[in-house]
Amino acid sequence: MSAGAKTRHFVTSSLRHCAAAAALLLLGGCSNLGYYWQSVSGQLDIWRRERPVEQVIADPATAQPLKERLARVLEIRDFASRELGLPENQSYRRYADLERPFVVWNVFAAPEFSTRPMQWCLLFAGCVSYRGYFSRAEAEAFAAGLAAQGSDVYVGGVPAYSTLGYFNDPVLNTFVGYPPFEVARLLFHELAHQAVYARDDSVFNESFAVAVEQEGMRRWLAKTGDAARRDEFERVQRIRGEFVDLVGNTRGQLEALYRMRLAPDAMRGRKREILDALEADYRARRKSWGGYAGYDRWFAQRPNNAQLASVSIYTRLVPAFAALLKREGGDLPRFYAAVRELAALPKDQRHARLAAASTAEK
Repeated sequence: MSAGAKTRHFVTSSLRHCAAAAALLLLGGCSNLGYYWQSVSGQLDIWRRERPVEQVIADPATAQPLKERLARVLEIRDFASRELGLPENQSYRRYADLERPFVVWNVFAAPEFSTRPMQWCLLFAGCVSYRGYFSRAEAEAFAAGLAAQGSDVYVGGVPAYSTLGYFNDPVLNTFVGYPPFEVARLLFHELAHQAVYARDDSVFNESFAVAVEQEGMRRWLAKTGDAARRDEFERVQRIRGEFVDLVGNTRGQLEALYRMRLAPDAMRGRKREILDALEADYRARRKSWGGYAGYDRWFAQRPNNAQLASVSIYTRLVPAFAALLKREGGDLPRFYAAVRELAALPKDQRHARLAAASTAEK
């Protein structure tokens, strides 16, 4: 491509991105203008930094470890479409270095005496159970405002997110250095959001994506992983399952407590006892995990309703989706079609049908 052609391509691409960004702002309305502006600015910054992965690999200035990681990403990306039936597009075929550890920071919040997460309604994505910021400082400022009003809050860094197929999502420095199976897991998860998405239902969407990532990992490791890598993945999955059970049990205890309608001070005291017990259980369980420290950062913020909700959003319906996949004979295209049918239903009907499918499979 000539220098002139490159310039024209850059200008055309920039104008197209700016037009998309302007449309987002115009549709956002005045009440959310500040939030949408940070979202648009953050997305524009990512686009500004992007380069095709092949170009980065071919660049003599690119460090050899990054070249190898990016080459591996392309292999995983091809596997996702070829073997898992996930969307074939330009997502994860460009690379951007954001010069920070996370692409966004998600804010989760819940009332002081409820594990039900707050929701925020956004363009295209509908109502979601978290609010994402490209700036950690802005995320923490928003969380601080909610905390000042008495809510439990949790701010978590996120290495990748999906634009749901509206734009092509890039490979980022925030996750390209992860172990291979973590990179694969993440790509399968984010591409699943492009395959099926139900508005106003974060639990359905995230649980579906986790179910796809787990099945995708089993197939990817069966085809490409050595025995040691498969064993490590299964070990991490086992630990992750125990962590989810710990959090789920605690969430159930808190929900039972909140239904008791005790006086606020008594409720706070009992709540603290339950959460302290969770931390003690984690410390004991961690020893049986051989010192695995993957959840130390999560516990460092001292668990609260919002943190428990953040785990539930991603895991609550995973067993039901796994049962549905089994009912479809492990055929992923048929599974996706069945999930799309569910996504088209009203939320209550969707969850009832999914639960019925799960029960019938047992």
